Amino acid sequence: MSVTILGIESSCDDTSAAVIRDRVMLSNVIASQAVHEAFGGVVPELASRAHQQNIIPVVSEAIRRAGIDKKEIDALAFTRGPGLMGSLLVGTSFAKGFATALGIPLIDVNHLQAHVMAHFIKVDADDNAQPSCPFLCLLVSGGNSQIIKVKSYKEMEVLGQTIDDAAGEAFDKCAKVMGLGYPGGPVIDRLAKEGDPKAFSFNKPHIAGYDYSFSGLKTSFLYLLRDELKKNPDFISERKNDLCASLQATIVEILMDKLRKAVKDTGIREVAVAGGVSANSAVRQAFEDHAARYGWRVHLPRFSFTTDNAAMVAVTGYYKYLDKDFCSLDLPPFARVEL
Repeated sequence: MSVTILGIESSCDDTSAAVIRDRVMLSNVIASQAVHEAFGGVVPELASRAHQQNIIPVVSEAIRRAGIDKKEIDALAFTRGPGLMGSLLVGTSFAKGFATALGIPLIDVNHLQAHVMAHFIKVDADDNAQPSCPFLCLLVSGGNSQIIKVKSYKEMEVLGQTIDDAAGEAFDKCAKVMGLGYPGGPVIDRLAKEGDPKAFSFNKPHIAGYDYSFSGLKTSFLYLLRDELKKNPDFISERKNDLCASLQATIVEILMDKLRKAVKDTGIREVAVAGGVSANSAVRQAFEDHAARYGWRVHLPRFSFTTDNAAMVAVTGYYKYLDKDFCSLDLPPFARVEL
């Protein structure tokens, strides 16, 4: 018997709703919030207000595009955390009310787990490109940089994670000081294609184990700009492409160094990448290069599944539904938590 899940994602500044049936995506609607660009980052109060405006039309459109009646929905999966508390409260409150009105089970989903599970979304019935467990997943975004050993959808072990800034945060903060706007990661990726990745050298951390650190890289980048701008006020505009290429190459090298170590130590050669930074062209190229050089079987998510989206929430909810892992109406959202 088919299982139809409605997913809702509202952890940050994207309001998203999706419908999946037996892991096959029927719809995935995302409403982004351009208002934050003027502030150089997400403003939590503005984000929660925008979610309140967007959530009803987004859910309605997801159901319409899926071509189903809301009575066909078997369960509702929603992001309970981690994320911005105000944003999560909007999605959580709506999910509880909607599920109660329909008389269907409610399923809470960990946002980080959902990013990993994005690899199990099927775009059609013949899509069989999903990873086999166990596999390693590099989860990289604005708030997270983790190497995760995935034993099953509900058993994930964090082998290493950032002890300060995340990779996406390093991209965005360095882009901000260069005046590239927000979000800066995609802009750096675009400009880096025209630059020399070996033009500048930045500090690389020496952290034991599989943990990451990007604060030292960010600091050395800022010091370089400070020193060079004293000599030439037009330094950034004249060397922007080279700066972006060198910064991006260093971040990718830091990420892949620890991932190679994890693959070697665990013996697991099935490797995936997830999260917003997985859309970066240099990260994706590095995975393909490692597949060719080291014999890894790599899994790159579709670009539509790299950012926050409800399809990844819905597919996680699908597996929890099969296990009858439901949540009660009194569970509150949470801002911070680990896998």
